[in-house]
Amino acid sequence: MKQMSFWTASRRVFDLSLGEMLWSRRTIFMALVVGGPVLLALIVKVVELFGISALRVNGQRVAGFGIFGVMIWLLFLRFIVPVLGVFYGTALMADEVEDKTITYLFTRPIPRGAVLVGKYLAYLACTLLVVLPSVMIVYFLLVPFSALPTTFGSLLVDMGLLGLGLAVYGAVFAFVGAFCKRPLVIGLIFAFGWEQVVLALPGYLKQFTIAFYLQALVPHAMPSDGVASILQGMFREKPPIAVSLAWLSAYLVVFLYLATRVVERKEYVLEQ
Repeated sequence: MKQMSFWTASRRVFDLSLGEMLWSRRTIFMALVVGGPVLLALIVKVVELFGISALRVNGQRVAGFGIFGVMIWLLFLRFIVPVLGVFYGTALMADEVEDKTITYLFTRPIPRGAVLVGKYLAYLACTLLVVLPSVMIVYFLLVPFSALPTTFGSLLVDMGLLGLGLAVYGAVFAFVGAFCKRPLVIGLIFAFGWEQVVLALPGYLKQFTIAFYLQALVPHAMPSDGVASILQGMFREKPPIAVSLAWLSAYLVVFLYLATRVVERKEYVLEQ
């Protein structure tokens, strides 16, 4: 049989993998994870209806969109995005090896690297289809209707940051899943061990983390009501936007390329 082109094969694998991911147990886990911010936003909304300020910083009341911005930074970018990147990215190839189905994919007349790229694109589509509706629900719960015209542009920037974070973390952990035998453990150590510790320490090591550049973009998506200055005060070092975007793009391209090269060259041994 004639071998398909790389991108045609990737699209075929994407079509096959997307349905499997959307109806997998991981999607139930993902829905529970992104449901947490929705529940929290609902509680904040109820508290605000009783005339009580849900969040104050230095004695100043934080408005609804300010609370939304803090949730984007603390809950979505610092927790949900890395968690989904770890659990989905490391499983792109590891699940096929564990289920002993990788042989069926590799015997098809398609490039091996296209298998990973197609599954990676399915991961990105699946996570965005679940995460972004959650962000929209949180936004409409917290932000007053009168503030929607002036804040909707910032919402789009926030959603773009989430998409970028999912793409970069997914590429890094796709490489980990393709290269390592116990990728989930390594991914959790990287996302919630290495990155968290290094970000809290002085020095240059934080420049080798994804979170350092991703969180540097957060204040630029915040409203100009004091919350941006509060968040900026939390960052002792904040690289420029162009530098952050360049590093994140480099992480995405390099690790996705390395992952495809590993899949093309590695001999996967199925355990009996």
